[in-house]
Amino acid sequence: MANSAIMDAIVARAKAATQVVALPEAADPRTLQAARRAVDDQVAEIILVGNTDEISATAASTDISLAGMEIVQPAEAPTLSENAALLYELRKHKGISMEQAEECAADPLYCAALLLQADRANAIVAGAVYSTPQVLRPLFQIVGTAPDISLASSCFVMVTPQTHIGVNGALIFADAGVVPDPTAAQLADIAISSADSARTYLNAEPRVAMLSFSTMGSAEHPSVDKVIEATRIAQEKRPDLIIEGELQGDTALVPEVAAAKCANSKLEGRANVLIFPDLNSGNIAYKLVQRLANADAYGPLLQGMAKVGMDLSRGATAEDIYHVIALAVVRSTTI
Repeated sequence: MANSAIMDAIVARAKAATQVVALPEAADPRTLQAARRAVDDQVAEIILVGNTDEISATAASTDISLAGMEIVQPAEAPTLSENAALLYELRKHKGISMEQAEECAADPLYCAALLLQADRANAIVAGAVYSTPQVLRPLFQIVGTAPDISLASSCFVMVTPQTHIGVNGALIFADAGVVPDPTAAQLADIAISSADSARTYLNAEPRVAMLSFSTMGSAEHPSVDKVIEATRIAQEKRPDLIIEGELQGDTALVPEVAAAKCANSKLEGRANVLIFPDLNSGNIAYKLVQRLANADAYGPLLQGMAKVGMDLSRGATAEDIYHVIALAVVRSTTI
């Protein structure tokens, strides 16, 4: 099993904060189980977003108490009119009508994003039922990206049994869930967002490796050039960060290999953030590490957003959702 110290620390930090998390998949039994545990452990205050009858039916069938949790029904007054008015103001420059705003505001995902924008919630967590595009759409339309970041991306907190790697076995992988083929400028922003995620989730100084099949000019290819340019842009935008590339995976993680291949490396084979050149490589890598190294994978965790929204895998367990709620709380204390 992967080392649990990192996630234990995340949960402890969440307990020390007082943050509200909205859950727009509240009729799903996994979500309710996670919500109950989060409230009982004082990890977060919970808003269940959805139809009261459906939520109550799920709770009754799974013997889960709803005590201590607020329920917000998107289509009920006054929530619908308030949220529709807010959405209309946010999107009228895009041509949305009040009728369209009301239709969107009645949807649990839009309702949760509007609660987030209105500061009624500090974070939202979804994706166990809805697909990633469904989760992202209202967040992009309502919340938007953080200042100086061109796009939202995602990261995974990978917790491995190899405690000599990363931070006590934990690493940030990005992007493994959102951006299929980033440009050099976008890859630079992914690196910067991921560095901030490492500081937030791993409670450590970020050490960022821009990955490639080449190490410092050992191969030539347009995809290598993209990583080189992304590294330059990221270093220029954030000179306070250790960001190095282009590097092969072993050069990023193994000091002996780094010494042989890249003697002047600032990372010295001790990266804790791995930036993949595209979604293919990032997604494949995290799943292989998860299965072959018996690692825990938490994510995809959205980053680069102005407020905190978290996506889940549709295969997420109740425990996974509980831990992502804790991660969302910790992230929300930094925004």
